[in-house]
Amino acid sequence: MAKIKLDLHDIFSNGRAIEEELNRVIREAVEKRIELVEIIPGKGSGALKKSVLRFLERPEIKKFYRRIEKDDKNFGRIFVHFRF
Repeated sequence: MAKIKLDLHDIFSNGRAIEEELNRVIREAVEKRIELVEIIPGKGSGALKKSVLRFLERPEIKKFYRRIEKDDKNFGRIFVHFRF
């Protein structure tokens, strides 16, 4: 199974860059029919993870994927499963 990995550690304080990267990775997954995207917001305070989850819940984004999986072994990791 093909997978894309997006690590947000380097841009954690730049809201605009985060949104651009999230949009880019979602578009790439859809265009290339990638079934899984791994997003790493990191552990920290949890604020970035909440922001990523809010982004993923937007109706215009949610229509592309099947489900979100929060890694129960690693709080700082989210899996987005796409429908293909």
